Amino acid sequence: MVFIVIPAFNEEESIGRVMGGLFEHGYKNIIVVDDGSTDNTREVAGSMGAHVVSHEINRGQGASLQTGNECALSMGARLVVHFDADGQFNPADIKSAIKILEEKNLDVVLGSRFLDGRSNIPWTKRHILFPLGRLINRIITGVKLSDAHNGFRVLTRRALEKLHINHDRMAHNSEIIKLLKQQNLAHIEHPVEVMYHEYGQGFSGGIKILLELLRGKFLN
Repeated sequence: MVFIVIPAFNEEESIGRVMGGLFEHGYKNIIVVDDGSTDNTREVAGSMGAHVVSHEINRGQGASLQTGNECALSMGARLVVHFDADGQFNPADIKSAIKILEEKNLDVVLGSRFLDGRSNIPWTKRHILFPLGRLINRIITGVKLSDAHNGFRVLTRRALEKLHINHDRMAHNSEIIKLLKQQNLAHIEHPVEVMYHEYGQGFSGGIKILLELLRGKFLN
């Protein structure tokens, strides 16, 4: 079975639309991790048929993904797709990502917004923030990627059993990549579309991620 894991914090306005798009493409097994939302995210997702797991307080995207992974494993998932709640991803990309994972006998497929021309990436992100993020990620993980901080992933059950996310917040992206290398999990990048509805993570947010990564690298 394929399960879609969606971390969500105050996404009542978009979660229904995201789930509707997934339903249209045939994905019915959806786990929404409500990360301490103060709006009606949980109620909207539940009313549409998602299996909803809630954090009492906001713990962060990394913690939400780990909760979702554990839930999917307990429900018998064969494959898990990480998918955002804000409507940035295109559910049509899931099918091709699963196809390449199975054809190449991979453990993980990582989404990349840089491998085709569909994503309308803001200039400062494309030319400043993302190149800096790639450099930092490569220094910390030893893995060269075109898109180091993309939340779209397809993971096999074997990969999920080996990847335990310890970074609760946004530094989990680099942690996952580091674990892929440590656990010798076969992976590849695959083009996905990212639709920008708002600017998103800025420079100050990137600095916070870097500090979190450095604390994890030198204190753990």
